[in-house]
Amino acid sequence: MPSRPHVQKLATLTGHRDCVYALAGTAGQETFYSAGADGLVAAWNVAAPEQDGELVAKVENSVYALLHLPERNLLVLGHNFQGIQVIDLAAKKLVYATALPATAIFAIVYSARQQRLYAGLADGTLAVLRADDFRVETLLRLSEKSLRCLALHEQRGELTVGGSDWRVRVLDAGSLRVKRVIEGATNSVFTAEYSPDGRYLLTAGRDAHLRIWDVAAGYQEHRSIVAHMFTINHLAFSPDAQLLATCSMDKSIKLWNAQSWELLRVVDRARHAGHGTSVNKLFWPGRQNRLVSCSDDRSLAVWQLSSE
Repeated sequence: MPSRPHVQKLATLTGHRDCVYALAGTAGQETFYSAGADGLVAAWNVAAPEQDGELVAKVENSVYALLHLPERNLLVLGHNFQGIQVIDLAAKKLVYATALPATAIFAIVYSARQQRLYAGLADGTLAVLRADDFRVETLLRLSEKSLRCLALHEQRGELTVGGSDWRVRVLDAGSLRVKRVIEGATNSVFTAEYSPDGRYLLTAGRDAHLRIWDVAAGYQEHRSIVAHMFTINHLAFSPDAQLLATCSMDKSIKLWNAQSWELLRVVDRARHAGHGTSVNKLFWPGRQNRLVSCSDDRSLAVWQLSSE
């Protein structure tokens, strides 16, 4: 579907009482999860978006980061000021709780190769947890500013960390040695993702530029695109690697050709009854060409994509 996709809004999902910041799930599965400023963690079904969400957990503080571990049927919450909490989805109960520095947790990723979880914290700390029992292995202070996003290149054994100090650090995922510092952003870096083929690292953030870095060429800049009017909050590749979606504080979602980086479609309030305020996160369930978004407007939206 790299041709210009048609986009239809299937459903608006409501029930959150405040801004929705986090989405998680696993491509190919119908259930996905949301959380935000109200401390509510909800489960939804992308195949039946007309159904109400199901409450999974209620926590005291905002949740900015969620991670689904499908093999163990666990949901990992970055519970701000309370550390990492792990929910057994079948039993709907807390099974692990790990205290971390009392600050916001902005990102969590899991490495199957390293058998570790990595969490980026607002005080500039990278927390490394053992995957089997979620105990803290290492706390590494990387910056004086917030660590806002994490991305893993499993084949290369590299962990990328983007932050509010405008830098992107590439670490050895095993030793945690900083292998490279990428500079070029002119403000905070909020989102980072490797392309599905591992050739490129994409970063974006407060300066509204989408930057594409050539991994094999030592992370040299491949392209820089003025992609949105305001802060880019998140970017995500479709499971079939054909499309890239970006979302922004400018209230829009944009769809791009993931090979040529050509802009294919702008999804916004005027044209598609899109979100009324900042769009914070995106998730591709990998079923029926659907995309999920969440927003400061307290809602989620399910979008159907089809070829024109």
